Amino acid sequence: MDAPASAALPSTLWGTLIIGGTIIGAGMFSLPVVMSGAWFAWSSVMLIVTWFCMLLSGLLYLEASLHYPAGASFNTVTRDLLGRGWNAFNGLSVVFVLSILTYAYISASGAIIQHSLNQLNVGISARVAGLLFTLLVALFIWLGTAVVSRMALIFLGAKVITFLTIFGGLLWHIQPANLLDSGAGESHYLRYLWIVVPFCLASFGYHGNIAGLIGYYGKDAGRISRCLIYGTLLALVIYFVWIIGTMGNIPRAEFKAIAAQGGNIDVLVSALSGVLQSRNLNLLLDIFSNFAVACSFLGVSLGFFDYLADLFRMDNSASGRLKTTVLTFILPLTAAMIWPNGFLLAIGYAGLAATVWAVITPALLALRARQRFVSASWRVRGGVLPVVLVLAFGALNAVVSILSYGGWLPAYTQ
Repeated sequence: MDAPASAALPSTLWGTLIIGGTIIGAGMFSLPVVMSGAWFAWSSVMLIVTWFCMLLSGLLYLEASLHYPAGASFNTVTRDLLGRGWNAFNGLSVVFVLSILTYAYISASGAIIQHSLNQLNVGISARVAGLLFTLLVALFIWLGTAVVSRMALIFLGAKVITFLTIFGGLLWHIQPANLLDSGAGESHYLRYLWIVVPFCLASFGYHGNIAGLIGYYGKDAGRISRCLIYGTLLALVIYFVWIIGTMGNIPRAEFKAIAAQGGNIDVLVSALSGVLQSRNLNLLLDIFSNFAVACSFLGVSLGFFDYLADLFRMDNSASGRLKTTVLTFILPLTAAMIWPNGFLLAIGYAGLAATVWAVITPALLALRARQRFVSASWRVRGGVLPVVLVLAFGALNAVVSILSYGGWLPAYTQ
């Protein structure tokens, strides 16, 4: 894509919305559940730390990418700077993240569609709902990017409209006693903080969009960096509104029951509906949940489709796209039919795998680029400190994830 003239694009609004829209999705529904142990204050601290480190990692990747032709892929930059071995390892992490997120959104779509249809007295199982919606998404993917883009625009518009409508209502109904957990019998918070880290990381994934921004803005590092800053800040603000709205309405102790039922989106939505006692808000919450899942599902599955098509060099014919579509959905769909309530667990695993390609790899790319390209038109400020901070955050996330899945960290929801 050619860089637009400055007059045609006078601001960073477009790039900001791309980054913010990519970050904000169905994964936000996992945050209140996993944050229920650390609760609002400590979870807010970790959310800010994660935002800062993930912003730095995106800026570091931008710095490395500016040494390559506009629009050069993550794969191209990684292979040239870090070698084929690390590129293969990085590629495996990308495949794992995209496949596990596809599974998560199949699971989430089945659950929330079942919940919504049950409100209309239409009986359907989560498995069947997930299967039918996955087939519909697969059809859109097979038909091509133009169809997906149109559908994504419709879903995004509906998501934004319902978001602006619903969260005012959520904030209006909050109970300060809930948000401050003032009547708590369980006063321990900090011990539950570490388990939050992988979920926060998974909630700030946008690095796959940076190559497109470089292609669009023509290596205007200042403008692109502002897009990353504003877009991630937009997501951070919306996440704060979301956790205030949920934690301020649902008492902390009730999240144990939500997690015990798998922590899927429908369970959280049902809990919110039970405390809001507002028919209009409940309806809007259902609509927002469905469109949030649909947006995330379309975006992730299209990215997975494109990655597999490039990896296996599939042609763009009808038969070639059909083969790639089958490869994209067969394993995640099978897993969702066997384990239909794995949304929360899958988001956590995605956070662990994303540590490689969204945290560690960008830091290593910037470090290697500085060694190879002595002169650079733009660099992240702070010298080697941003690289060290990002690598330390990646190491923390990896250690916490391993300890968590080994059962060595306390979990409030267990």
